[in-house]
Amino acid sequence: MFKFNLIYLSFFSLLILNSCKEKTKQKTQIASQDQDQQLQKHGDFDITFLPLEKSFKDSITPQIQQFLNDNIIDDDFSGSILIAKNGKTLYESYQGYTDYQKKIKVSATTPIHLASISKVLTAAVILRMVDKNQLQLDQSLQSIFPEFPYKEITIRTLLNHRSGLRRYSYFTDEETVWDKKNVLTNQDILNLLCTGNIPLEATPDKRFAYCNTNYALLALVIEKISGLPYKKAMQKLLFEPLDMKNTFVFDYFTQKDSTPPSYKSTWEAIPNDYLDAVYGDKNIYSTPQDLLKFDKATYSNRFFSDSLRKEIFRGYSYEKKGEKNYGLGIRLREWDDAPTFYYHNGWWHGNTTSYITLKNDTVTCIALANKYTKKVYQIKRLSSLFDNYPFELED
Repeated sequence: MFKFNLIYLSFFSLLILNSCKEKTKQKTQIASQDQDQQLQKHGDFDITFLPLEKSFKDSITPQIQQFLNDNIIDDDFSGSILIAKNGKTLYESYQGYTDYQKKIKVSATTPIHLASISKVLTAAVILRMVDKNQLQLDQSLQSIFPEFPYKEITIRTLLNHRSGLRRYSYFTDEETVWDKKNVLTNQDILNLLCTGNIPLEATPDKRFAYCNTNYALLALVIEKISGLPYKKAMQKLLFEPLDMKNTFVFDYFTQKDSTPPSYKSTWEAIPNDYLDAVYGDKNIYSTPQDLLKFDKATYSNRFFSDSLRKEIFRGYSYEKKGEKNYGLGIRLREWDDAPTFYYHNGWWHGNTTSYITLKNDTVTCIALANKYTKKVYQIKRLSSLFDNYPFELED
């Protein structure tokens, strides 16, 4: 009898133990699923960078700070700077005023107009649509907007500035084309092109010509494919997944009186003009910390597939010899004896900006100024600290 009870007790204990293990396993699976959802929600694209050695950081950070103090950051500078390696911040600085009249200072959470760095983010959403088979790189724009008259212009030629289109700021400067008393919109640009009265400057895909019209049209493509206004599409498809909490698309019609202006070098505010409602090529505000989140994601196969990444980060324009080139939403400088240098600069009104992503070295350099200065473009010289890029740290 005692033996039977012992066997029964052992069986019952084993049953309870297995039941507890199963419940624990279920809880673990649920926790794992919740974590996956959190990772997806907060933009973790499973990128594990190599850890930075303390000796490396201790050695390079003073050199970065010294260079920036000598060449960019002075009492006149207003904006934000961030330098990172392997996804980790080495240096960041915030100074000046986001609103000079009210003396509101620039901080880590202060969004600054990215100017043409906005193109990098517009391109990212288009390219993720390509990865999801919602678009094809060589799909004609005419297949999306049947009234568009130039069938040879494709998504790819818009992205790499080989469309042959004229800049909208040029053709709307003509009184017979546009009355500048009226604010220009992206749809207006498309409508003007669809009349057939705006001739191409070059045969599509024959030469490179940097053109903001390309990205104004790509913003309309995002709206067409997503079924959302560009502002909401960028928020849903990029900013929220990457947890870019301080990034937004400027809406001229609702925010022109509430968003602080950019400034001339004299702290004179620069007013809006008839071109300020156009988005896609500009009009995204962000911070260096948010841009670092974006930059880290670009290394992930969950963000860009390997096959697409090869299309993005290569040059397309070799009609003329030279080191400068353009990929899909990113500028390149190519040399025979140095890694390819990937970057994008911006300039709109008083905003001057620079975003550098050294793919060979997993380095990110970001400089954003809301008060006019060309000094931000000197940030490229920091690349010589990380590899044999042909820039001199010292003048």
